[in-house]
Amino acid sequence: MLNADASFSSRQELLDLHGLPLSRGPSLDTPSPVDPHIDSLTDSGPRCTDGPVQPRILTGASTFPGQIYSAQTTLSAESQIRLNPSPTDSDQLCGWGALTPKAIQVFNTPRWVLFFLCVASFLQGMIINGFINTVVTTIERRFDLRSYDAGLIASTYDIAACICLAFVSYFGGTGHKPRWLGWGVLLMAVGSLVFALPHFITPPYQVSLSEQTGMCSANQTSSCQDQEGGGLPGYRFVFMLGQFLHGMGATPLYTLGVTYLDENVKSTYGPVYTGIFYTAAIVGPAAGYLLGGYFLNIYTEIHLTTEMTPENPLWVGAWWIGFLLGGAAALLVAFPILAYPRQLPGSQQHKAMRVSEAHQLKDGSHTTASDPHFGKSVKDMPRSMLFLLKNPTFLFLCLAGATEATLIAGMSTFGPKFLESQFSLSASEAATWFGYMVVPAGGGGTFLGGYIVKKLNLRCRGLIRFCMLCAAVSLIAIFVFLIHCPNVPLAGITAPYQSAVKSPMDQFKQLYDQPNHLSAGNSNSSVTESLTVGCNEGCGCDLELYNPVCGADHIMYYSPCHAGCTAINHTENSTGKKVYSGCSCVVGANASLDHNGFAMAGKCGSSCHHMSAFLSFFFIIIFFTFLCSIPALTATLRCVPDSQRSFALGIQWIVVRTFGSIPGPIAFGSLIDISCLLWQDQCGEQGSCYLYQNSAMSQYMLLAGIIYKVLGTIFFLLASILYKPPSESPQSSRESSDHETCDKSDLPVKDLPADGVIINPHARL
Repeated sequence: MLNADASFSSRQELLDLHGLPLSRGPSLDTPSPVDPHIDSLTDSGPRCTDGPVQPRILTGASTFPGQIYSAQTTLSAESQIRLNPSPTDSDQLCGWGALTPKAIQVFNTPRWVLFFLCVASFLQGMIINGFINTVVTTIERRFDLRSYDAGLIASTYDIAACICLAFVSYFGGTGHKPRWLGWGVLLMAVGSLVFALPHFITPPYQVSLSEQTGMCSANQTSSCQDQEGGGLPGYRFVFMLGQFLHGMGATPLYTLGVTYLDENVKSTYGPVYTGIFYTAAIVGPAAGYLLGGYFLNIYTEIHLTTEMTPENPLWVGAWWIGFLLGGAAALLVAFPILAYPRQLPGSQQHKAMRVSEAHQLKDGSHTTASDPHFGKSVKDMPRSMLFLLKNPTFLFLCLAGATEATLIAGMSTFGPKFLESQFSLSASEAATWFGYMVVPAGGGGTFLGGYIVKKLNLRCRGLIRFCMLCAAVSLIAIFVFLIHCPNVPLAGITAPYQSAVKSPMDQFKQLYDQPNHLSAGNSNSSVTESLTVGCNEGCGCDLELYNPVCGADHIMYYSPCHAGCTAINHTENSTGKKVYSGCSCVVGANASLDHNGFAMAGKCGSSCHHMSAFLSFFFIIIFFTFLCSIPALTATLRCVPDSQRSFALGIQWIVVRTFGSIPGPIAFGSLIDISCLLWQDQCGEQGSCYLYQNSAMSQYMLLAGIIYKVLGTIFFLLASILYKPPSESPQSSRESSDHETCDKSDLPVKDLPADGVIINPHARL
């Protein structure tokens, strides 16, 4: 009979004990065949080199596999069942169905899974959060859309995700996760190809810019006479379809992908793997901004030549190239993801060593959710949802994520447009600067957040408090939106004409006593009245042709015609910009009032010098916002039972998208539309916005930032206060062998009963 103090000094002793005859008393001299799978039993779990391993003791009434019975127990050799499957079993091999080549089994490791998932998340971030946000202004111009329409297109992605999240996270969480992930990436690739489709099914984009186009001429004809009926705004539904497919395809990536990584590595390495995964998702948008800015410098009709330059407001860059390349890359990466098995070799050992930190519900229902078999049936879905809704820590983490997502979605969608308006940049320059910030701030913050979780070994409440600190710091930095640049003076809109035809007092009265023409609903007649004065009233200027020029008086004019220009003086070799002469509305810098001046094609440069300060503080906002992303995600995974992890992430993403990502771009787009000063006129119909009021745009951004950052900080605080950890939860994981220590107290030992049974302490039952 074995006593409770029994210990095994070598593997051979355990093998000998396992081979004892079952019909008589134990005899160490009796040989027995060795089970080839005993090696996997004795090797599972961490080892302690400073003392014997204490075996876990169960009663003889138990009928668990892998037991060692006393002499009074009888068991046939045929009834012995292996405890853990071999890593070479067919269900743990890489392959596509029955095709499991031996050469690709070298990729059947967590690191290679991390690599392919990182590529997928990189492409998702590059396409959805990079290319789409970069080309917003260009698509608005090309298809005559408003910022509200662009925000609706961006939000369609999150609407699709909301519809699919509960289904995918619940059934995919108990199903074959790599297959869900692979088919999702394929669907995302199709969405990218659909998003680029309008470029190929619409007539070529051509703007007639002959030498005399847009200049002062008495016989000017309207550009609407030869223009066919619109229809271009209708293509927003094609963009929405592409975004809907994007949302459906990306749904498994940040729910099933995260849990698949987390359950196949040790719990101490889970935050690091997740941090690397999310870092790739953050670097993706940065690459999208940089590549998108480069593609926008290429004319959209790559087979045609044009005299326009990217600085011209009528320029449309090759916005569609990025979606074709991204879609093709997503098709390629989907196939290796589809090859992975349901579980990687060794995942059972990692699951057996986890220590639960799930929030303890007062009615004890968390114990039901902790059952490994819970959630296998669709009948458990309502109860699983109820358990999550009764978890206050989980709920407030979801709400905090929604507030952060609102700002991230809104600012990432319209951040480049904000830079473009405030600092008078081109679309490609604004996208490039925004990309330069996102790379080190977003990517660095995400990776550092995962590293901090592992380095400081933060428990669940510590993670939440860390998130609250990050939210408070970014709240302070949000006041950078108090900085704004004055608008570049546009004659007739934000500044009076300087010519002597009308007195300055009359023009100021026209500008400020009748502010309706500066609002979002300004009419064609009011804009015409404000832009037409004595110096250009005989030119027959066309409002449909917005082609701004910068006069010698440092005032911008709607077009050469509105500046009263009659001829092209020359073209600058360095920039390729035309210099107009004979401009009757332009007063020379050092000339008398009746002197006709010059004007150069393009917008006037901004005299604002706040760009470096603004980018510095905006960097801090992005950094601390993403610094708390991995700690918040880790806290979400830890505050729920293991069986609910995938479903919890799915519910969290539904809350985040419903209250954050979906309304965020729409709300920010509406706020930006309110601050518009000058709308495009498309033959009597309102198009996109040409000019925004910078001060109003900054004020709206500041107000939204303060509201959502304050709410986020409060939600993190409530999640920390209401969290109730397990009373018996140890302060260190059983995986402390990673730090070359071993605490035997982590392995509970029970006194040996009369019919004692000894099983492997690290068995996964």
